[in-house]
Amino acid sequence: MTEIRSVHTMSEADRYRLLIDAIADYAIYMLDAGGYVASWNPGAQRFKGYRAEEILGQHFSRFYTPEDRAVDLPARALRTAETEGRFENEGWRVRKDGSRFWAHVIIDPIRDEDGRTIGFAKVTRDLTERREAAQSLAQTKEELLQSQKMEAIGRLTGGVAHDFNNLLMAITGSLELLRKRIPDDPRLIRLIDNAMQGARRGASLTQRMLAFARRQELRPDFVDVAALVSSMTELLSRSLGPGVEIETYTIGPLSRVLIDANQLELAILNLAVNAKDAMPDGGRLTISARDEVLASRQSGLPPGRYVTLSLTDTGTGMDEETLTHATEPFFTTKGVGKGTGLGLAMVRGLTEQSGGTVTLESTLGTGTTVTLWLPEVTGEAAEMAATEPGDAAEAAEPDAGRPLRVLVVDDDFLVAMNTSAMLEDLGHEVVEVHSGQLALEQLKTNNGFDLMITDQAMPQMTGIQLIGAAHELNPHLRVVLATGYAELPPGADQTIPRLSKPFFQSDLEKVLAQIGPRAD
Repeated sequence: MTEIRSVHTMSEADRYRLLIDAIADYAIYMLDAGGYVASWNPGAQRFKGYRAEEILGQHFSRFYTPEDRAVDLPARALRTAETEGRFENEGWRVRKDGSRFWAHVIIDPIRDEDGRTIGFAKVTRDLTERREAAQSLAQTKEELLQSQKMEAIGRLTGGVAHDFNNLLMAITGSLELLRKRIPDDPRLIRLIDNAMQGARRGASLTQRMLAFARRQELRPDFVDVAALVSSMTELLSRSLGPGVEIETYTIGPLSRVLIDANQLELAILNLAVNAKDAMPDGGRLTISARDEVLASRQSGLPPGRYVTLSLTDTGTGMDEETLTHATEPFFTTKGVGKGTGLGLAMVRGLTEQSGGTVTLESTLGTGTTVTLWLPEVTGEAAEMAATEPGDAAEAAEPDAGRPLRVLVVDDDFLVAMNTSAMLEDLGHEVVEVHSGQLALEQLKTNNGFDLMITDQAMPQMTGIQLIGAAHELNPHLRVVLATGYAELPPGADQTIPRLSKPFFQSDLEKVLAQIGPRAD
């Protein structure tokens, strides 16, 4: 009670000083009319690092950054407080040790009985942690929105590519069969070959779309990146022309990676052509590879060992805005008709589908570096890659054998008709249906089929579901899955022979050779 009574007996000024000295979360101090520090509380010492004896009599502008002092912000703050009755803003301030903190500042004028300004009351609060938390939250939200946007675009792109593949199937199959039957007229053959070339370019475009969506069919193998780049040097030189100097080097012995070598070659060629486009007056392209170890998570990659493949050009480079969007699908800085905007998106899809990622570094006017990060694989993984399904199909030579009785299942009438026509042209007997349910009805009433070729993406019953039900009726029925997608649902038999849409008659012959001729 003695202390309470002593507080009550204090003067108003003493009580005010006691209150100010008890506040440690705010820097509260007085300035004279010229802006020199006249008082200093513990909160000010905690925020700014100065003891009272070090700062009293010093001008308050020393708390401002050089940039703010250069535009006379301290003096403008006092003028605003005097003329408008208050100055309030947020900005960087400087501590005694030179470090910066984000401050919320209020300056109020102190006036005498005649209304003249005799000083200022200044209140500062350190909002650095709050600002960093807000920025971190905003960045997390932005990354989430970007991830959702890319996922949505990926689904859309994959769906469009799937439908486009079906259209290309009808076109290429019909052109192949038509070319066999037309008269030996060079003009007609040239027109068909031109149409086929256009269809193949369309197929290449869908592969890029599927690569971005991470739904392309990959055939991973145990790849020596240094050897692959070395083998491509001549091709790159021819593709880029004499105006581009190419340098390749490897730093130390490299680990091997598990990736589709053909797709990696395509990605390197794609990036090299992009580099050439960025160097219209010529320049240098440096391709380098090395092993890297990530001790912590970076660029979305978990800690571990990686092989990095970097392509660095001396071209025009990109500004920050362009760099932000560079790997998005359909984004291009090239003129109309000169680029699809899928090149970098395809590279990104390939690396992510292979367990890695791609990073970009660029400065406007000095060039760009694109780095592919590919995870190192063990000997066990390499052994698995050597026995990937589909290798036998690549190695096998077509063998017609005896004619097969084939059940073709596809919900797209054009694709089903096209597949049937190619099989009949090869001498096989074909029954064509357009749903899984109709296929099962055929198998129940007629068990004489040697082979079933089915689409995967069908309504009501997928190809994998159909294969499971068909094998319950006939465990010995041979099957082929035709799909434009890489990934099969969890639990699916990954050894099922597959045809990647759009496929040609030669691809059909290879998969028939893989499954073997009809048993007698």
